[in-house]
Amino acid sequence: MKITVLSDGAWGTALACVLVNNGHDVTMWGPFPEYIEEMKKSRVNTKFLPGVTLDERLKFEADIAEALRDSSILLLASPSQYLRGVLDKLKTVFEPAKHLVINVAKGIEVDTWLRMSEVVASILGECRYVVLSGPSHAEEVSRKVPTLVVAASKDIKNAEIVRDLFMNDYFRVYSTSDILSVELGGALKNVMAIAAGIIDGMKLGDNPKAALITRGIAEMSRLGVALGGDVQTFSGLSGVGDLIVTCCSGHSRNRHVGECLGQGQKLDRIIADMGMVVAEGVVTAKGAKHLSETANVETPIINEIYNVLYNNKSAETAIRELMTRSPKHE
Repeated sequence: MKITVLSDGAWGTALACVLVNNGHDVTMWGPFPEYIEEMKKSRVNTKFLPGVTLDERLKFEADIAEALRDSSILLLASPSQYLRGVLDKLKTVFEPAKHLVINVAKGIEVDTWLRMSEVVASILGECRYVVLSGPSHAEEVSRKVPTLVVAASKDIKNAEIVRDLFMNDYFRVYSTSDILSVELGGALKNVMAIAAGIIDGMKLGDNPKAALITRGIAEMSRLGVALGGDVQTFSGLSGVGDLIVTCCSGHSRNRHVGECLGQGQKLDRIIADMGMVVAEGVVTAKGAKHLSETANVETPIINEIYNVLYNNKSAETAIRELMTRSPKHE
């Protein structure tokens, strides 16, 4: 199939590699024409996925209309806070009857507090939409490390189309119709990963990390169910699976932010040092707190991470207040 990847980041590049490996005709578009040209010549994404040689069959195109020519599948892979800008460019050439939209961004849009499917609908209108999510680092997928993810769509046939596009001997895809839970799981786990990084940065050990993952998935599930999701989805790849990998991996940008915070560094400096690399959980913490307050759901971990990020609360104080909350049944 002819597929256009709308991103020049690590995850979009890694997924483009999977699709090319599966025999599809893939074109990558990015917001910076000069960088698209650089990747076309060097066959390496030096900024976001260094060390991976890109297949000669992978095409690059700086003009979005040309990138979409003859494509029936569009893969949205920009960071969540930049998705709206990409969609604004896309809408002039988007054809609902022709294009199937796959989104892999994980986050909640700041100020609107919309999930990614809601952002897409607000700009493109009703369309065939699938979210692809799960425990998957670009660095490992690009090296063909065995990876499992889930595709979600209101129309399960669309999820199955995406499943069949990506499936091979190292990339396995499951399907579901629970878009809400899959999107929330992918977004909220990034906030929990900041907490995991704080634990690592403070060198607190394994006990608190296990407690965080366990109570974190309970918190994510509680909020998801209140918003209309299925609790079982949070026990799957896009919930506990993604939470485990992002809380424990050295590849996790969000865990890195937390680790630096746990070492006493200031957030502004941490973000500046990361350059163009985006840690979604920093902004998602705002959206998560807003959603929990709107739904009147108790989310103590999310609240404390928000306070550490935005209210200058020390990690030590946040942990102590979490530990000294009133007793509860599990």
